[in-house]
Parts: sequence; structure tokens; C-alpha cells
Amino acid sequence: MDHFKPVGSARPPTRSRQAWKILLVDDEPEVHDVTRLVLSGFRFEGRGLDIISAMSEYEARQRLEDLDDVALILLDVVMEDDHSGLRLVEHIREELHNRDVRIVLRTGQPGQAPEHEVVDRYDINDYKEKTELTAQKLSTAVYAALRAWRDLQALRASERGLEQVIHASTTMLEHEATGGPQRIILEQLGQLLGPHRAGFVTDELTRTAPVPQPAGATGQTQSSISKELQSAIDLARSSGEHQFGNNHYVLNFGRAHAGGSLMFVGHDVPLSVLDTNLLRLFATNVTAMLHSMDLANDLSEAQMEMVYLLAGATESRSHETAAHVYRVGLLAELLARALGLDEQQCELLRLAAPLHDVGKIGIPDAILNKAGSHTPEETTIMRTHAEIGHHMLATSKRPILQLAAEIALTHHERWDGGGYPTGLKGTDIPVSGRITMLADVFDALGSRRCYKEAWSEERVLEFIQTQRGAMFEPVLVDLLLQNLDRARAIREQYPD
Repeated sequence: MDHFKPVGSARPPTRSRQAWKILLVDDEPEVHDVTRLVLSGFRFEGRGLDIISAMSEYEARQRLEDLDDVALILLDVVMEDDHSGLRLVEHIREELHNRDVRIVLRTGQPGQAPEHEVVDRYDINDYKEKTELTAQKLSTAVYAALRAWRDLQALRASERGLEQVIHASTTMLEHEATGGPQRIILEQLGQLLGPHRAGFVTDELTRTAPVPQPAGATGQTQSSISKELQSAIDLARSSGEHQFGNNHYVLNFGRAHAGGSLMFVGHDVPLSVLDTNLLRLFATNVTAMLHSMDLANDLSEAQMEMVYLLAGATESRSHETAAHVYRVGLLAELLARALGLDEQQCELLRLAAPLHDVGKIGIPDAILNKAGSHTPEETTIMRTHAEIGHHMLATSKRPILQLAAEIALTHHERWDGGGYPTGLKGTDIPVSGRITMLADVFDALGSRRCYKEAWSEERVLEFIQTQRGAMFEPVLVDLLLQNLDRARAIREQYPD
């Protein structure tokens, strides 16, 4: 059964209940006292002020090293020297790369820093002479600065959210095959919203349990799921639309996924308006991605089906079963994994190896199905199936068929160089051909053919071991013997 589980890593904490941070930089203690008095009852969007004092440029630099969420700096121009305040502005903008904090320059000596020169040269947001800063004007300047900083933070959060949505979509494409879309979507929801509990609901699951059973450190059980969340799930199911609450969401992907209806449920997560909008965008992208993945899977399955149909048709001409080619593909994959080939190579080999004998379609029935031994002339004709298969497949641009062409040409080459059609030896034989040869012989010897009865496993293994280093690559023989139980399981699962 699928479960709710904790997802996500820490993201920047919400500042919705924190006071707005203001850094007051001035070398006159009286300025600090008066400013605090004037702004003592100030509130913006229900939040008060946290006024942090610095008496010099140096002290302000020290403060800013520890603070990354200062919304406003009220800054004196002349402190240690005539340019202390302006140097601090350059430090903030150019060295700290903080373009968001609002800076209101205050000066009691306007002649030292003429307004038009300062505003033109330095990235400040307001310029005030101390004599003109009445209580009302100071409050107005603070309101304007905080509102601008708030809007900038909302914009930055939107940018980060959009980047995360794009990253999530890219991640789904890159890792679609490693664990299924459910796991990937849960991971990306955790990245998007931070730590919370999430799970998914499918047709199969909801027939037995309306809500996935929660699991994890909280020790919740299904019965402890809130009625509000259960109602949201039911409403999403009946309406086909997403549902959002103060601390939960239900994303309904409907029939976007081939496995049936799919909903993702998250709770214990406070949702802002931005979070809700990003979730909607994420859900839209995921729906499109699921459709694309299903189309790609359909095409892949159709391609695999055509491969097996073609391989099976070839085998049926030689009175052999289609199960043989399927087993050869699985045995080749088994050996490839044991040899340490990468995931893509193993998957391609599983799909391409069944076409190893496709060239037999060009061999006359009288030779192909002859019960006795072939004459030398018939043997020569029979061996042309390797080149015929290669010519049939080599013109394709599809990776599966390109590999199948290579296998068709080389799966009768021997490790000692005594094979055909070109007498390749050792590692000059492509690994695909070396693997498929062993997989084909192991399975064919244990199966009945028009020219022989099925061999016992003991006889098959004895032959393969005697041909270690002759027909077969020694390492591959060793790997087959080490994985013999798995090879047996393949033969038992797909009998003739």
C-alpha cells in the first residue's frame, strides 16, 4: 500500500509573523533615540519594526554580515569621514550584491553630498535632509520603502518558484525510468514546498482505502486524517479539479497517467497564494509530462512488439518457438548486467538480441528445417543467415535495430577465431555478439529442435564449460554459472 510520507528539505522560513528589519546607521545617539520614538507604534501589514542600530560604517558592515533580510537602511552620509555612508552604499550594492534592500540616505550636511550628484551616482532609493524629516515624512518614507522591498521579495520568490517548476519538469524527463512518476513527483513537491507529508492516490488504492495510510514519525493513522482533508480528496475526485486549503492540497491529474486516475495529496504545509499558483503551474506541467511519457511508452511498447513479432515469425519458419527469442533477450540482459554494462546497453541488448537469427527468413525451408545433418553446400547456405540478417537491419537508424544488425552479423563468431562469417577473435567480436552467442547456445541446447532432442541441463553445462575460451568468452561463461539460478528462472517462466 502507498503511504503518506515526509518529503522535502528545508526552505527559507516564512517571514509572515516577523517584524520588518530596519538598520539605522548614524553616529549621533540622539538620532537613534528620536527615530525609535517616532516609529515605536509603526505597523505595516500587521507587523512591527525591528530597528537595529549601528553607530559607524564599520559597525554597519559587521551587522550586515550576519543579516540577510534587512528591508530598509536609514543611512547617515557623514560619520567617520565625509564619505562613510556612500562607501557603505557601494559595499552593499557591489560587494554584498544586495540590490533589494531599500536605502534612504539622511544627511545633516547636504553640502557634503549634493542630492543630484548622490542620486545620479549611487544606487539609493531616497535622499532626505534631516531637517525635513518630520515624524510624518519619516513614517511615509518607511511605508514606501517596506512596500517596495515586499514586492521585490515576492518577485524573487516567484522567480525561484518558476525555476523549481522548470527544474521539476526537466527532472521528470531525465529520471522517468528510475522508480516511476509517483516517486519523482513526490520528490519535486518536496523541493517546491519544503518539508511536509505527501502521498498519492490511484484507482487501485482508493478501491480499498479512500486515503493512503499515513506513516512516519508523527505516528498518525488513517483515522486521524482530518475531515477537511478527506473532504478535499472526495471533492477533487468528484469534480476532477485541484483543491487547496490553508495547510493542504490535492492535485488531481485525472486520467493523465496510463495507470488510471492519479491524485497527489499533501498536508501539514502552509500554502501562500504564491505556493498555490506554483502548484497549479506544476500540475499543468506534470499533466503534460505524463501524457508525453505515456505516448513515449506506447511507442516503445509498439516497437518492442514489432521486434518480437518479427523474431517470432522467423523462428516459426524453423519450427522453433517464439519463447526462445524472448528468453535469449532476457538471458542476454542478465549477462550484460552481470558484466557491468550500463542500464541503456542492457535494455537495448534485451530488445535487440531476439533478432539474432532474423536472417533465417532468407534460407530455403528445405535447408532450414532439414532433420538430418547439412551437406557442405547446405552449411554454406545456412551460414549466410548472419549476413542476410545484418543487411536487413543495418540500414535502420533506430538504436535497437542498429544493435540487432551487429548481433545478427557476429553472434556466430567464436572467441578462438573459428567462427563465421568473418572469423573475428576475442575482443574484436562486439560484446553484444559474444553475449548473444552464449545466451543463444545455452537456451537452444536445452530446447527441442527439428534436428535434435532437448539436452539435459547437466549436458548443456558440460558442453559450455568445455567450450570456455573456445566458442565462448571465459568471463561470460563464469558469469552464467554464477547466475545459473536466474537463468533457470527465465527458462521456467517462459517455457516452449
